[in-house]
Amino acid sequence: MSDVGLHGFGAYVPITRLQRSAIHAANGWFAGGLKGLAKGEKAVGSWDEDPITMAVEAARDMLGEGERSVDSITLASTTHVFADRQNTGVVKEALNLDDTTGALDAGGSQRAGTSSLIAALDAAAAGKRTLHLAAERLVPNPASEREMLAGDAAAALLVGPGAGIARLIASHSVTADFVDHFRETGENADYDWEARWVRDEGFGKIAVPAIRDALAKAGIQGDKVNHFIAPIAVRGVPEMLAKQAGIPVEAIADTLGAAIGHAGAAQATLMLTATLEKARTGDILCLIGFGQGCDVLLFEATGAIGSAKPRLGVSGWLARRQASDNYMKYLFHRGLVPLEKGARAEFDSKTALTAMWRNRKAVMGLVGGRCTKTGTVQFPKTEISVNPNDHGVRTQEDYPLAEIPARVMTYTADVLAFSPEPPDCYGNIEFEGGGRMMAQFIDMPADALEVGKELRMMFRIKSMDEQRHFRRYFWKAAPAH
Repeated sequence: MSDVGLHGFGAYVPITRLQRSAIHAANGWFAGGLKGLAKGEKAVGSWDEDPITMAVEAARDMLGEGERSVDSITLASTTHVFADRQNTGVVKEALNLDDTTGALDAGGSQRAGTSSLIAALDAAAAGKRTLHLAAERLVPNPASEREMLAGDAAAALLVGPGAGIARLIASHSVTADFVDHFRETGENADYDWEARWVRDEGFGKIAVPAIRDALAKAGIQGDKVNHFIAPIAVRGVPEMLAKQAGIPVEAIADTLGAAIGHAGAAQATLMLTATLEKARTGDILCLIGFGQGCDVLLFEATGAIGSAKPRLGVSGWLARRQASDNYMKYLFHRGLVPLEKGARAEFDSKTALTAMWRNRKAVMGLVGGRCTKTGTVQFPKTEISVNPNDHGVRTQEDYPLAEIPARVMTYTADVLAFSPEPPDCYGNIEFEGGGRMMAQFIDMPADALEVGKELRMMFRIKSMDEQRHFRRYFWKAAPAH
């Protein structure tokens, strides 16, 4: 048995839950056969959310205000924002990690999450601590089965030497170019092959032997597995895999499909974090990842399983929800329906990369300043303190503000300025202990704003440069609860 494992976990689920009945109500005239899937809801990110912002929130859910020393960080996704800019590097800046932190993007397959997790566990055997992230924001074709099933989410794991909360027992991988679906670079939607063939030839002849081999490698009988984590949206397949591998049906983990949907390459990590919330000492966890082969990982929950608690975890994010029937807004935010934006949207959003680099700590990490003489906190950090009684020069130290609670000081709901989600709500906020800034308000209706309302900061897209295909990121204020 190896001496590496999982040391922490976290997750993120967008607040908006689009009702599947609303999708069918709009498309049923054309795709009546989808009626059987028009149950429950799916998590959908807003226009200012993407795999990068969701990964940041999942990492923060796990790390909290704690120590953030890791050797490397990985982000697995098949919907990476940038083809030639390291997506994980943006996450690293937002988390205010040290510049010596290694970073790696993983993608290209639905099992990118499990394959990069195995790589992180291999690095742990060499004494390395890895922040493993997985996030997905999918854009399926309207009126497709995948649109009904897909959801947006992210998850985080801290992987390192020592057993931690869940010790790795064994891992096993098989690679075979079995194409059950595909998406070429530059395309939004996947092309899916016939489900029965995928079930019989793919899951039946690739995944089942891989699971059996992994169990044999670990010397574990299938009936000893307490949690079988199979991130598969096809109905009945997890049960088929469990039965053929000798795993009890009652061990099958909730796929989270009814409440979130299937989050692609992030689904395996997401389901693992949900399982870790309720695992008990001695439980055996079997996790699989399927896509051009199959990864199988076996973990044993240790006596420390209850010591690592995320801020919210999957269960907490599920409770933080706003139901929506606005299918048209979903299509607009996905770029699937162009709407007339008007003259107020016609402005150049070019980003000065030089200024962004000089101010990266403030812009990306929300790092302000605190005067070492007076304790005055301010944002942004400047050469001269804003303390009216002592304008100290070069007396400020870095002071991260992202994890500090804030309150609304002033607010307005602007219905004239262009916003992808009008009205544009913004105002002044004040951080606990000092420091003020102008911020946009998100994840709440305009009529919920009031002076004194408690807030938390969230990393989001600030604006889109549609001419150069670049997006700027910054921090916005969301309800604390």
